[in-house]
Amino acid sequence: MLVLLPPSETKSVGGSGAPLDLGGLSHPELTGTRRRLVEALSTLADDVPASLDALGLSERQVEEVQRNAELWDAPTAPALERYTGVLYDALDVQSLSPVERKQADARLAVASALFGIVHGTDAIPAYRLSGGNSLPGIGTLRSVWRPVLEPVLTAADDLVVDLRSGAYAALAKIPGAVAVRVLSEDARGKRKVVSHHNKAHKGKLARALAQAPDEPESVEDILAVASDAGLQVEREGDRALCVVVHP
Repeated sequence: MLVLLPPSETKSVGGSGAPLDLGGLSHPELTGTRRRLVEALSTLADDVPASLDALGLSERQVEEVQRNAELWDAPTAPALERYTGVLYDALDVQSLSPVERKQADARLAVASALFGIVHGTDAIPAYRLSGGNSLPGIGTLRSVWRPVLEPVLTAADDLVVDLRSGAYAALAKIPGAVAVRVLSEDARGKRKVVSHHNKAHKGKLARALAQAPDEPESVEDILAVASDAGLQVEREGDRALCVVVHP
């Protein structure tokens, strides 16, 4: 099973790992594209105003540009510890047992605008680049990633659980993936799309799937794991699930 998580704009700083080694990341077939983007992003950082404009940042976020300037030299950290925010707070990999953490590293991966996809133990630096950004001389990230990332993800024999947000789902389509959305149900049974807490509930589902002693191999297995974890998850189709939450 591969659970594909969305990344986060916020990332932990520092790390104890050696500087970025693209050749050491999962999926070496993506190395060429990764190198092209890292070099473009770090070069762009030499022009702070241009970086702020391309990345959609304000002048108060200039430290994000500095992180991009240091991509080749900054310390790294495992991907599941680099990303922060609501989803990753709910996932809380730091509290997993050693066995569960090993399972999380094997089962969970993060969609990345810069690296395409990174697995749990892939060592990466802090950076700022979003799925909807365009880079000078490069173009849209969708145009860069789709030709190389889609073959990698569609070739996976594993069950793929797609928790990505729209901008990252656009970087690569995965026709056979199990799509998951989150809906809120009020006291009258009326449901609506959850926005603010969407990531938290996806994080809880990802944690449950990482902790499952037996690796899920089907939609039925996912439903059983979710139920055991106290989550209300319903089937909406052959390859579609809905997490239902009650305010």
